[in-house]
Amino acid sequence: MMKVVLCSFLFFTTLALAFFQNKLRGKKLFLSRLQNIARSRNMQDELVDDELSKPFFERIISPFLEWVSQAIARHLPTKNRDKLQQMLQLAGYPGNLHVHEFQALQLGVIILFMLGFWLLAYLRHQGAVGQLFQLLIGAIMGILFMRYYLTVRIRKRQETIEKELPAMLDLLSVSVEAGLGFDAALERVVSKAEGELSDELRRTFKDIQRGKSRRQALKDLAERTGVEDVHSFVGAIIQAEQLGVSIGKVVHTQAEHARQKRRQRVEEKAMKAPVKMLIPLVLFIFPTIFIVMLGPALINLMEFL
Repeated sequence: MMKVVLCSFLFFTTLALAFFQNKLRGKKLFLSRLQNIARSRNMQDELVDDELSKPFFERIISPFLEWVSQAIARHLPTKNRDKLQQMLQLAGYPGNLHVHEFQALQLGVIILFMLGFWLLAYLRHQGAVGQLFQLLIGAIMGILFMRYYLTVRIRKRQETIEKELPAMLDLLSVSVEAGLGFDAALERVVSKAEGELSDELRRTFKDIQRGKSRRQALKDLAERTGVEDVHSFVGAIIQAEQLGVSIGKVVHTQAEHARQKRRQRVEEKAMKAPVKMLIPLVLFIFPTIFIVMLGPALINLMEFL
């Protein structure tokens, strides 16, 4: 009898322990799930806060431009895309816009021009043909405007690089003549200078550090700038390495050459200034002088008649 009671007691005790253990395990699992949900909600709140803390352009405009640019890229010929890529590179990627993003921005500008010209045609009560013609003009003006913008940016950037080149070459020449190697001198120069040319030289130095040959890195520098003086400097450095000539003397010679060409460009602009002044003289100054000189004579002539 005692054995039966003892076995029953052990059986029910084991059953109760198993029941409570499962219950505790379920409770722990439930609490763990609640913690995971709370943690995920906190992470979502943090992501939302981080997203809302970003500028409006980065949150809304940039993803939209990326989506539009990808749609445009699927229908744009590769030749046009490569040409635009080259122009953006020469312009220094204004606004950190690459090919697809610039294409999306260009599409937006074209649409704005088309709407503006169509609105003018609508306010003038032109017919359907006139409105379509104005839409076409707006599209052409939008394309020309963006091309003109890129051309101006390229010209200004190249002029800035031409102005910075002599001083940069002087610093490089002094560093090389002081005993530094070309790469070490380049690192020293880019660490102390600021500007368009220093940014390009800094990129060249990083390319060399990543394992690209100095010759190829310098050629890439010349292609990114599109400046004749930079091409001349790169060619001279490559030739000096091949012939074993002192790089310090070559850099010093290139600095003098760049300074001389800059002086020649300034003199050329000064010589062109009188010719450019003829247009305002003929249109504005001469008529005023004629009025002052001939005005009294005309008045006397009218009184005499």
